Amino acid sequence: MVHGLRSGLAHPLHHGELRRVTTETAASSYWYAVQTYSGHENKVQKLIQRRIDEDAGGTEASEILQAIVPTQEVVEIRNGKRVTVTRRLYPGYVLVQMVLNERSQHTINNIQGVIKFVGSGKAPQPLREEEINKILGVKLETEDEAKEEIPFHLGQVVEVIKGPFTDFSGTVQEVYPDKGKVKVEVSLFGRPTSVELDYMDLKGY
Repeated sequence: MVHGLRSGLAHPLHHGELRRVTTETAASSYWYAVQTYSGHENKVQKLIQRRIDEDAGGTEASEILQAIVPTQEVVEIRNGKRVTVTRRLYPGYVLVQMVLNERSQHTINNIQGVIKFVGSGKAPQPLREEEINKILGVKLETEDEAKEEIPFHLGQVVEVIKGPFTDFSGTVQEVYPDKGKVKVEVSLFGRPTSVELDYMDLKGY
């Protein structure tokens, strides 16, 4: 049997704030992945949340608890500058915490932009607890600091294009995404020497 996340959480995510729900309601709810048309994820999330807000205290609000679009902030290099951008972790999907029954399933399926629930055949399949915890955890880990996307890998030969080691060539030994740094082994005075450099100061071959 596949089990979904049953606890009420309260951590902010982009395009849908993760809301705290009552213990009683959370105990009977699970998280489901809903497929949407490409580029309609945020619109679908907002439409679902609007239905919930408009029906506060009603049946829909008690069965459909919240909808989120998991995102992650990453740092890209554009025109030589670091720019923080927000990316969807799962393009084409919205996650919905809900008490599944014929009525609530019908409501979600009739939201503009929704294609279908993810599942086996016609039956929506709830996300496993470890799956939803991992999905939500990705965002939690990146709330304080965006993760650098470093375009180099271990063993790659690179050239230093800026700083005191300009024109030196070396091999990537370690990559530090959190710091935006790369450890490179270069030949200094005929001896292999490891230096830690900003990845923007390097060029790959």
